Amino acid sequence: MTPIEYCRDKASASGSSFYYSFIFLPPEKRNAITAFYAFCREVDDVVDESSDTALAKIKLQWWKSEIDRVYAGNPTHPIGQALLQYVLPAGIREPQLLQVLAGMEMDLSQQRYADLPSLMVYCHRVAGVVGEVSSSLFGARHENTLSYGNKLGLALQLTNIIRDIGEDARRGRVYLPEDMLVEAQINHQDLLDLKDSPALRNLLNNLAQKAYVLYKEAMGLLNTEEVRQQRAGLIMARIYRALLDEIAATDYAVLHQRITLPATRKLWLAWKTWVSPQAAIRTLSNIPTQ
Repeated sequence: MTPIEYCRDKASASGSSFYYSFIFLPPEKRNAITAFYAFCREVDDVVDESSDTALAKIKLQWWKSEIDRVYAGNPTHPIGQALLQYVLPAGIREPQLLQVLAGMEMDLSQQRYADLPSLMVYCHRVAGVVGEVSSSLFGARHENTLSYGNKLGLALQLTNIIRDIGEDARRGRVYLPEDMLVEAQINHQDLLDLKDSPALRNLLNNLAQKAYVLYKEAMGLLNTEEVRQQRAGLIMARIYRALLDEIAATDYAVLHQRITLPATRKLWLAWKTWVSPQAAIRTLSNIPTQ
């Protein structure tokens, strides 16, 4: 198995919506984003699948060393080898990959976030930087387009947090900022005990509105000359925005279920966005009325 085949298997096994943003890309760019995504999945799995925090920290430390080896030209892991072959030629810098690892380390050491700015530091590391790197791999040349990628990553991560609130609570993780919980008069333990309430659903709606604003702001930063190059990212945005709309339509009933979109709808949204990215931008720029 070649390094890129290993990465493809890793990416496809995740079952993520990101797959639908890859399928229309030319081979070189598809290999680059697949290698990068496989890296993100690999280190995320270190955190999610390990019940031993100390062991997870050792594994992440190993990945720090592997990233050093990637940039020294002698990686040992198939993903590291694929990063060297496909990602480094796009100008991706070592600190960007290390930022992703720093975000994963936060999941091991931090279960609460005092306020939204603190949460956004985490979101920047695990998603904003991923958006920047992805937009670079898709061919971004303008600084605004990199900012678009970062802002879009933040929007996607907030959508993830809203979708996964019940699943995360079962793991003892609460990503909702403490000051928002206090203002909504929601007990932290009640959330861990999966107790639903109108106050919680209103809080999630407020967080969703912040995500909607981020989607709109990201679209405003996308350089018009690079829209076609960034269609893969727009596909991801369109799918996640549709997911957020679906969650909102259920009145944020996410504590006891994981809301997803059918594969056929994801594929339809992907094709529609690839054919008409400007229409997708208009949809993503629209903030629904509450």
